[in-house]
Amino acid sequence: MTKPFGTVLTAMVTPMHDGGAIDLASSQRLAKYLVSRGCDGLVLSGTTGEAPTTHAPEKVDLLCAVREAVGPDVPLLTGAGSNDTAHAVRMAEQGEENGADGILALTPYYSKPTQAGVVAHFRAILGATGLPVMVYDIPGRTGIPLSDWALDELAGHSRIVAVKDATGDVPQAAERIERTGLAWYSGDDPLTLDFLRVGAVGVVSVSSHIASREVAAMIAAFEAGDTAGAERIHEALAPVHAAIFNGPAATHAKSAMHWAGVIPSRAMRLPLLPDSDAEYVALTAALEAAGMTP
Repeated sequence: MTKPFGTVLTAMVTPMHDGGAIDLASSQRLAKYLVSRGCDGLVLSGTTGEAPTTHAPEKVDLLCAVREAVGPDVPLLTGAGSNDTAHAVRMAEQGEENGADGILALTPYYSKPTQAGVVAHFRAILGATGLPVMVYDIPGRTGIPLSDWALDELAGHSRIVAVKDATGDVPQAAERIERTGLAWYSGDDPLTLDFLRVGAVGVVSVSSHIASREVAAMIAAFEAGDTAGAERIHEALAPVHAAIFNGPAATHAKSAMHWAGVIPSRAMRLPLLPDSDAEYVALTAALEAAGMTP
């Protein structure tokens, strides 16, 4: 199966200055760091990038800065997540206008539209640009799962090329991969190997901020037929995932990058708070115990 956006895509945090402004220089440094360690694609302005509290001009500036940093060959997806379809459309348009290679579009949150409304939402995004789209199914955050009917309706569109699956339902993914032929990406780091076993091609990862080499090695081992090696890496990554997802993953991923010396600040935007000193010490101790190094 093709990999339209790469294999290890990091859902990149958005570095910020202590006053809350986006730190574009650090964003460029972080993007280069991730690519140098095995990430072959980046997702900008997703949930981990604090998309709900960053705004249109900032998202454009971030995309342009990262594109400048990593060059033309690294796939960049930009988020177009909103329960306001017109807003999602504009984000997709701005992504295309400023060098994105694809759009990450999620089911509308909070409003709980019908499945026909969900399909209409995605079709509006598709009609706004010529970019390929990765559908993001994350009912734990949006409050609404993508039904089989809605997925089949969307899969018939030539520019729906991939799904980021954060449902936690691996058996469902197996059936959907076979039925739709779409490129499937794990949206849940601890389940990446399970998704690979049923036909997924990669992961949109948070843990890859600090463990990109290991995540890439696990996928490479699996694809080479070394299932035992892939399993060993998967087991070794379990405490890393536990540390990153023990609380807001965006907060912990940003702390990990501060610990690694890549970004100078752990600043977040409300309602997210940066890790306290005690939380930071506990996180970094857990990462060190799991064999991670700055």
